Amino acid sequence: MRLGCIADDLTGATDLALMLSREGMRTVQTVGVPDPDLDLSSAEAVVVALKSRTIPAKDAIEQSLAAARALQRAGAANFFFKYCSTFDSTDAGNIGPVAEALLSFTRSDFTIACPAFPANGRTVYQGHLFVNGVPLHESSMKDHPLTPMRDSNLVRVLQRQTALSVGLVSFEDVEGGPNDIRRAFDREKAAGHRIVIVDALTDQHLRSIG
Repeated sequence: MRLGCIADDLTGATDLALMLSREGMRTVQTVGVPDPDLDLSSAEAVVVALKSRTIPAKDAIEQSLAAARALQRAGAANFFFKYCSTFDSTDAGNIGPVAEALLSFTRSDFTIACPAFPANGRTVYQGHLFVNGVPLHESSMKDHPLTPMRDSNLVRVLQRQTALSVGLVSFEDVEGGPNDIRRAFDREKAAGHRIVIVDALTDQHLRSIG
């Protein structure tokens, strides 16, 4: 399995599974942590749909790690944490706490956060999230009943959720292509950042980041 994906809700998991399938990957989606007896050997990608976006952070971590362990047992070579493209969460999480837990689980020292989804009008510029050209804090998400988003600066949003240092790889680096992005990652690592928000305005930016 090339890619094991942990999604914080069902609809987003389905969107991700569909996109991976359309890009040519043999993809399986499960609702909840897959049963150990489930044969996933033919899948190139597995997307586990959880309901962890608004539950207590401790429970979200436990569920996400259970999914990660199941994916690891099934042979996942890489892990992907899928959250909403509007990054909706509270100052307590769950994006930051789950990202921390998955970094520890994979024994990794660095990861990125990039909720951009240009086809759906979600873009990130200078670390700020825009929804159809409107800053997140001015969009309808500002009045969400569970996760009101009143700050469009994702570096600040994520930093409030994690003890890890959060940095930024901005448009100028991303526009330069993969080599510039690699150098930017090295720069941010050297600065002590463990998670970086990455700008993206187009699908080509996302492919370069990938």
